[in-house]
Amino acid sequence: MKIFNTPALFKTAAALFITVSSIAESSAQLHPLSGIYYQNQYLGNPAMAGQEEGLNINLGYRQQWSSMPGAPVTQSLTGDYGFSSKVGLGLNLYNDKAGLLSRTRVMGTYAYHLPLDGESRRLSFGLSLGFMNERLAEEDVNGNPNDVSIGRVNDRETFIDGDFGLAYTSNKLTVQGALPNMKNFFKKDDNENTVDQSTFFTAVSYKLYFPQSLNGMGIEPKAVYRGVKGYNDILDAGARITFAGEALHLMGMYHSSQSATFGAGVNYKQALSIMGMYTTETSALRGYTSGNFELALKVRLF
Repeated sequence: MKIFNTPALFKTAAALFITVSSIAESSAQLHPLSGIYYQNQYLGNPAMAGQEEGLNINLGYRQQWSSMPGAPVTQSLTGDYGFSSKVGLGLNLYNDKAGLLSRTRVMGTYAYHLPLDGESRRLSFGLSLGFMNERLAEEDVNGNPNDVSIGRVNDRETFIDGDFGLAYTSNKLTVQGALPNMKNFFKKDDNENTVDQSTFFTAVSYKLYFPQSLNGMGIEPKAVYRGVKGYNDILDAGARITFAGEALHLMGMYHSSQSATFGAGVNYKQALSIMGMYTTETSALRGYTSGNFELALKVRLF
């Protein structure tokens, strides 16, 4: 099967494919959306849906700062609603495009929050169910459009997937764990060759508050330990600092994949939050491409 007309073109396309594939792997799960740490924890754990009464809408957009064709772009839209102190519902829409490959995930969530001591301590359980769709953009293929390898990818059916999560929360301490992509956990697919899927997520954080400093300063250190298929487990450690009653906030996380995330944002009357974040590339990719910039918007209603 001959796809490219000349050996030089083949080598160029092959090199581009390998680079873009590596970038896609790094961006998809080695670097999840940075809002997962503080801005929108529901992204990483369905048990965090509806932790607060009312409606939370979160928008996330991440673009790799690179002029390379096919550089990854990730978009997310989530909404979670706390009907009461015990029940929360959520909807999670996620799209990731890198090179020719596009992944779309739509998940609905139910969370139950069990009070342990009044309203200050709760044990939460969350379950998300939905579907995942993966497609190659045939119209962008620079080669033989009748290549059977492309057809095999697009012939795969949309499949049902799910996430499960637990969380213990109090006014200060939060301990959580999640099992994402349950389809691959319970059913091994011999045809599944992806190596960048999240396998587990655990995190612990503790809030400190100093009301006499800077009109109310808060510090929340956090440690995250997560697994990625085909890669070493990753440890993330850092903190968020808030000022003036959380009107201003800064965050920083170091990742054991030898990269770091930095962010800054503002809150307006606890109803609107905007945050910008930058994540450096891992040491293996630093010579080939720049890092990722992410913009996160949060709106609280009702």
